[in-house]
Amino acid sequence: MRVSWDIMRDGPPIIIVNLKTYEQGYGADGFDLCKIMEEISIEHNVNLAAAVSAIDLVDYSDNLKIPIFAQHVDGVNYGSHTGSILPEAVRYSGAVGTLVNHAECQMNWEDIEATISRCRELGLLTVLCTADAKATEKGAYLNPDMIAVEPPELIGGDISVSTAKPEVIADSVSIVSSINSDISVLCGAGVKNQGDVSKALSLGSKGILLASGVVKSAEPREALMDLIKGL
Repeated sequence: MRVSWDIMRDGPPIIIVNLKTYEQGYGADGFDLCKIMEEISIEHNVNLAAAVSAIDLVDYSDNLKIPIFAQHVDGVNYGSHTGSILPEAVRYSGAVGTLVNHAECQMNWEDIEATISRCRELGLLTVLCTADAKATEKGAYLNPDMIAVEPPELIGGDISVSTAKPEVIADSVSIVSSINSDISVLCGAGVKNQGDVSKALSLGSKGILLASGVVKSAEPREALMDLIKGL
């Protein structure tokens, strides 16, 4: 089942789980994880979404009742762009949007602008990843739908950005609000538990982007249940 973002837009703050290229995050295993997310989303009326491999976009979008994001899209048009991920192909897959400029798949600002523009043309949501408040300010002028603030040194670690660098979140929220209040600021990097989520929301963020705390957990359902208690 392909899910429109509008179904969940007016719900509670969003948690986007990035499956990356973890062993547990693709094919049947990744699908099973997303199925757990779907069940929790429905049972507890929480807003959960997944960013998945381009290879899995169609299968997951067709068979899950949570929003599915791509992990990357290239700002190209039809043509000779071998190996690029065409925005039209992502839309065709059923995905609702894409991450842009994740710390593990960085882009230059020209390409970021082109990607956000192309996605906007096609109705694909964009989650622009930034490392600090300065990058957040520059990115906000490009009008993505969401900005996920993730200091790269904290990604995959045991200390969340909301604990280690709360000022980065607070400053980013203030900056984005002054430029375009329609952009939602998400908190990423090191988020592991309900306390991290609660602190991030108290700083003004509208949701969370995380990965290893759920995907690599031996008990992902329990990890997710703990996280949603912070919403």
